[in-house]
Amino acid sequence: MASIIKRGQNYRATVSLYKNGRYYRETKTFSNKKDAQIWALSLELEKGRGKNLLDRSTPYPKFYRDWVETVKKNEVREATFINYMRTITIIEKLFENIQLKNLDDIVVQKKLNYYAESHSKKTTHELLLKIRSSLKYAYARGVIPNDFGCLIKANGKVLPKRNIPLSVAEFKKLRSYCLDHQEDDEFNVLTLLALETGARRGELLGLKKEDISQYEIRILRSISPTSDSTELKTVNSKRSVSITQDVYDAVKNLADKKETFIFDTNGFHQSIQLQKLLKRLNIKKTTFHGLRDTHASFLFSKDLSIDYISKRLGHNSITTTQQYYLELMPEKKHQQDADALNLLNALSVDE
Repeated sequence: MASIIKRGQNYRATVSLYKNGRYYRETKTFSNKKDAQIWALSLELEKGRGKNLLDRSTPYPKFYRDWVETVKKNEVREATFINYMRTITIIEKLFENIQLKNLDDIVVQKKLNYYAESHSKKTTHELLLKIRSSLKYAYARGVIPNDFGCLIKANGKVLPKRNIPLSVAEFKKLRSYCLDHQEDDEFNVLTLLALETGARRGELLGLKKEDISQYEIRILRSISPTSDSTELKTVNSKRSVSITQDVYDAVKNLADKKETFIFDTNGFHQSIQLQKLLKRLNIKKTTFHGLRDTHASFLFSKDLSIDYISKRLGHNSITTTQQYYLELMPEKKHQQDADALNLLNALSVDE
């Protein structure tokens, strides 16, 4: 049973814990007796529910590391697991030796706010998602009294979007150049295929000669700079994507010169190569992933079925695909603005 002893102006509450044949004590000091009684009673109730109170003294960084190395390792792709491993150092620096029992939404929020001072909101949010997931697991294990992860918010710098879709005119200009100069540099063929299929960089780098057939490419693997695994990002990433005759000819001509993989990884410097190419053509900056957004936005602008576009991009759900509606081609937006104004003007005419 719990005991409460007055010491000077304060009250010390003690709860006895038992594990592996040994007794332990959990103590905490309060300025008034009522708070001490509430704390002691809550721990006694937790004991009665079979919660593992002793493990609540585990430092959060240690718990987080164990969670990543034992739980997440078997749940996620190798590349994703490596990303989780990188966050361990961040958690160790932020939380040092703070024990699980001393964590609450205020403590975690302050630490995350400090991290956000030097990181983008997107990066901070990605860390928050991992923290929330670990706290949910900790709550299920009974080593924290409640799951307060949903109360924590991500702040940080809002950086300009880098994956900017090209306009229709820029799309045509880049595609035409790559077709006309396919023999100059194999990167032009890689860019051409990215525009044509909307495939991810790793998926294109993972293409082999046997993955090419007339009017389509088969995406069966992905190559990453951070992992030896060739596993695709999602279940639906394994797919066939149709291509035009002229693009097929360009890819086939290059494939005939290779032994296995069609494209060289080139140290995964495709982003640098793309910036040089765009600058040469006086086309606005975007990333290699921006070519994927360009492909999706172009298809949206032509009113193709969202279900078809989702499957073509290898998304797990249509919900993921719908996010691309936020980045419509500029020409499509102007047209929609005009259509919206015409509808509004028609209201006055009808009256």
